[in-house]
Amino acid sequence: MANKAQTEKAAGRLSVFDGIMMLTGIVIGIGIFKAPTLVAANSGSGAAFIGLWVLGGFVALIGALCYAELGSSHASSGGEYHFLSKAYGQKLGMLFGWARCTIIQPGAIAAVAFVYGEYISEVINLGRYSFALHGALAVVILTWVNLVGLREASWTQNFFATLAITALIVAILAAFYVGKQPNAAAIAEPPAAPLAAAGFAMVFILLTFGGWNESAYLSGELRDVKRSMAPTLIWSILIITVLYVLVNLGYLRTFGLQGLRDSKAIGADLMRLAAGNAGAIILSLMITATALSTLNATIFTGARGYQALGKDLPWLGFLAEWKGDKPANALITQAILTLVLIGFGALARDGFETMTGYTAPAFWGFLFLVGVSVYIFRGRGDVAQDGFKVPLYPVLPAIFCASCLWMCWSGINYAHFLWSKSGYGIAGIGAMLGIFVMLLGIPLVLLTKKAKAKR
Repeated sequence: MANKAQTEKAAGRLSVFDGIMMLTGIVIGIGIFKAPTLVAANSGSGAAFIGLWVLGGFVALIGALCYAELGSSHASSGGEYHFLSKAYGQKLGMLFGWARCTIIQPGAIAAVAFVYGEYISEVINLGRYSFALHGALAVVILTWVNLVGLREASWTQNFFATLAITALIVAILAAFYVGKQPNAAAIAEPPAAPLAAAGFAMVFILLTFGGWNESAYLSGELRDVKRSMAPTLIWSILIITVLYVLVNLGYLRTFGLQGLRDSKAIGADLMRLAAGNAGAIILSLMITATALSTLNATIFTGARGYQALGKDLPWLGFLAEWKGDKPANALITQAILTLVLIGFGALARDGFETMTGYTAPAFWGFLFLVGVSVYIFRGRGDVAQDGFKVPLYPVLPAIFCASCLWMCWSGINYAHFLWSKSGYGIAGIGAMLGIFVMLLGIPLVLLTKKAKAKR
């Protein structure tokens, strides 16, 4: 999962190198130390496992290019909310705001919290529900920090980006140092439905690549954006993809596909082989520090999304209230929703897996609409003449839109898979809940608009 905090710089003063470091730091996060085990579970062979990671990098690159065009012509701190509202009308923008605040944001926070819990449990184990307890405690403490108005940790974004990259490089070197384990050649059974399984795997891979959509905000910050945007995006995604492929090659070489499937904390397991329990603890602490940074930044920015939604929906007006210099009601509401989701995940087989299923259909459904908006703005002629434009138009945006539809279908199919696999138990309920909440937002937004029209 990815660190959202960004270093503030004056507009137009970022070089290509600055942009690469910023985007790389945003994307590389804790997900790369969790997702590989779930991707392996949905891959039929080692070659397919690595190929899916390369495909994920390609989709992320195309998506980033589409966002770069939108951000170049329609720069706004509102991001997707602004793009969707301008392309389709405010109703759809408000529906996205609803989905972001009830599904995407708390689900993402809960997913990161579970991965944090898994790695900190390598150091301090709290028993059967250790992952969930650690994750919930982190959410409560960081929400409290934001509520009392304390400043965020003094470590900068570049420090945490360096820490995340260092952890990846350490894992890569450790994997090739340890070498192939005796049981790494164990045969792994291929998935029963390869196409569906590939879709499930891509849900986790693209979650790990998450953060490339922040490229929209770089358009107004880069020096000579028309020339610098393309190399910034291309080099960033290439660097990230190379690092992800290398670390997964290392995992695969050391553990084999079945060993990857069986691991709960692959980074810690790897370092335990390379440097014993001390090595596992050191890497776990590095990963948890990155996770806490991601959690704090996501809690901070997420609450501002709730506050914005409260302005648009009168019956959620309490979310728009500020107490001092912070949206206290938004922070508390976000924490409550996140803790409920952590509770669901605690009762499921895998909390991170359940949260991914919860968020995927809504996230990719709206990303598809954002991709289509590239065509809408082009058709209207609402594109900055001197702004960045997606190369190979209309082919690349079409590939991105098709990928989003596939991911949306995969997310819905995955929710059904979890529902059936869990015997229609809590894991299935947690996965299907995201779809239900998404549908619930449609009449709520429509009724709110009618009420506004009457006044």
